[in-house]
Amino acid sequence: MPKWSEEMLMDLWMSLLLVWITCVPCVSTTPITGQSKSTQTGGSAVVASGLGEGQRLLSRAKRGWVWNQMFVLEEFSGPDPILVGRLHTDLDVGSKNIKYVLAGEGAGTIFAINELTGDIHAMKRLDREEKAEYTLTAQVVNADTDEALEPPSEFIIKVQDINDNPPQFIEGPYRASVPEMSAVGTPVTRVTATDADDPVYGNSAKLVYSILDGQPYFSVDPNSATIKIALHGMDREMREEYLVVIQAKDMGGHMGGLSGTTTVTVTLTDINDNPPKFSKSLYEFVIPEDLPIGKMGGKVKANDRDIGENAKSTYSIIDGDDQGVFEIITDTQTQEGILRLKRPLDYESKRSYTLKVEATNIRSEPSGGGPFKDTATVKVTVEDADEPPVFSKPMYLLEVNENAPINTVIGTVTARDPDSSTSLVRYFIDRHTDLERQFNINVDDGKITLAKPLDRETDMWHNITVTATEVRNHSQISRAIVAIRVMDINDNAPEFATEYEAFLCENGKPGQVIQTVSAVDKDDPIQGHYFDYRLVPEMLNNPNFTIKNNQDNSISVLAKHDTFRRQKQEMYFLPIIVTDNGNPPMSSTNTLTIKVCGCSKDYIVQSCNVEAYVLPIGLSMGALIAILACIILLLVIVVLFVTLRRHKNEPLIIKDDEDVRENIIRYDDEGGGEEDTEAFDIATLQNPDGINGYLPRKDIKPDLQFMPRAGQHSGPNGVDVDEFINVRLHEADNDPTAPPYDSIQIYGYEGRGSIAGSLSSLETASSDSDQNYDYLREWGPRFRRLGELYSVGESDRET
Repeated sequence: MPKWSEEMLMDLWMSLLLVWITCVPCVSTTPITGQSKSTQTGGSAVVASGLGEGQRLLSRAKRGWVWNQMFVLEEFSGPDPILVGRLHTDLDVGSKNIKYVLAGEGAGTIFAINELTGDIHAMKRLDREEKAEYTLTAQVVNADTDEALEPPSEFIIKVQDINDNPPQFIEGPYRASVPEMSAVGTPVTRVTATDADDPVYGNSAKLVYSILDGQPYFSVDPNSATIKIALHGMDREMREEYLVVIQAKDMGGHMGGLSGTTTVTVTLTDINDNPPKFSKSLYEFVIPEDLPIGKMGGKVKANDRDIGENAKSTYSIIDGDDQGVFEIITDTQTQEGILRLKRPLDYESKRSYTLKVEATNIRSEPSGGGPFKDTATVKVTVEDADEPPVFSKPMYLLEVNENAPINTVIGTVTARDPDSSTSLVRYFIDRHTDLERQFNINVDDGKITLAKPLDRETDMWHNITVTATEVRNHSQISRAIVAIRVMDINDNAPEFATEYEAFLCENGKPGQVIQTVSAVDKDDPIQGHYFDYRLVPEMLNNPNFTIKNNQDNSISVLAKHDTFRRQKQEMYFLPIIVTDNGNPPMSSTNTLTIKVCGCSKDYIVQSCNVEAYVLPIGLSMGALIAILACIILLLVIVVLFVTLRRHKNEPLIIKDDEDVRENIIRYDDEGGGEEDTEAFDIATLQNPDGINGYLPRKDIKPDLQFMPRAGQHSGPNGVDVDEFINVRLHEADNDPTAPPYDSIQIYGYEGRGSIAGSLSSLETASSDSDQNYDYLREWGPRFRRLGELYSVGESDRET
């Protein structure tokens, strides 16, 4: 239960008084006799029965229900139900047995009606914030029959508000920001509180805002809840964040009202109201003189109390660097000034520098004042360092003739020690740049000499690297590039630009141009090439050809007559001497080969072969191609036919070449019997001496008329086979008509007798086991191998 204040009790009494007034029956007029009673809550015109048309009688209808708007106070509770109001109808005169019936929202549960008196009571505690009004329906019925005596009438019960809900900041806690140094009254943010009570009735929802914490820095408007700056000169660098507590109180802020609070975190944002400031006014750096270009020599820092973009500064050298030796850049990460070298330092020429450095803010406020910059002095002391030797030039260009003799001095390089305590310098050639060791250098004076002969046509330029080293400190090394150009001399004779192949038409005219000839020279004279062409002295009066100068370093070879014929001579060789304009001049003899060819009427070369001349005149190139194609086709057919025939008549196939004592001969065709005389020609065996002792050769074409060659004669019947074979072998070796390839010599002769007798074992009665072949060894060396084959030992027989 909320605590009841005097104002709340006053509001309660006023509400009860209003309910009592509305429950008093209203005075109404009596209806006209014979007119039915109206059941409407409001008056209306009624037409009386029995009157004619146009005789309308107007009167106020009597109110059936006697009640007005009902109210019930929320959150009210007591030992008994709360009387909300009473319903009354003019039918209730005490003589009729009627009852009141209640229906609608909350009927029977929240609200109950006395059937006899029409009193309505609230059975439960009500909350206006949950439901502000209820719509109900009341009706009068007969208590005995439940017959409706009047139509139902609708009415509303409103829940009257009391101040039972405190203000709430739904969106809190809040965060806001405002620039530092803002003027008094500058709005920061606005907060909003809500009250669930009825904003129409009373002051339960009328809110007033006040600040509980955050003074004297901020203030709040009591009605709009706008938070404003209340103090001048609020500096972010002094304090950046503030916590403000805002209160909202209902009942217009009077005593007894409910309140709620929220917090607002206010952050002061930065403005550029502070200049950069160097941490010290003098910076001193010691920099070695061999510090590389672009390397850091020192750092300076200007601090700024601002943050973000307002704290960023740029650095510059405003005085003391007339020679442009230094530069200063800004490190965007650390906001430091980096002092770097733009030009090399030299301790021997200048040993100290005094610079004035300035730091300036990048951004500035339009009305922020200023200046937002600061300066500092930087003193740089140059430290002496042992420097390497310095060449007089970073690159040397030397020239030498390609015919220069060995040990010729090409040029000299020089270097000095820049240190105050001068050291001697030694010179060397980096052999990685002179792999062929073409040059040498004097270690003391730097003179470069030639070590090997040079050829400009092979290499026109030689780039070598020369190093200079201090004698006292070998680690101090410097390098210089030496480019050596090989100058040209006339040491190459000119020659034809290509291997020319000239063609001369038989039907050409005298003076026709056979070939245009030009020359090239590997040398490169300054004035350019000029070549002189002439025929060799032996060919000055050449009856066939002459040459003509084209005035462009080329010549044309001309024919002197038109009687060139391939049958007479199909190729000519024309030596030409080419001489250049060098000093001394160089010359060479080049031979032009000229072929005599058959040409068309338009002097287009058709054939340069002698055989082509015997072809019928007028035979076109297409006809020649067709004839050649037919010949090739016939040759292919013949080759295929011979190959197939040779494959078909393939002789015996020996399947086992290792066993020489017994061979199985297989034939692929079947014999023709006794009439088959083509399988083997036995005529030669019938006549051992052949045709007068001569057999023609099968690998050469026989003469049309057979004539025995000189020195040939048939041997006697008892001629020895060995002698016969030697004679034939000698004749074959000395025969000039024999082909140069191996040939098969056929000898159709069989000896008539042999001291060895028959070698066949078909007629012997002995077996292999008791046959002795040792006597074969006694026949001589020719039968030794045969004896070894047929002579076997005891172990072989057992096997």
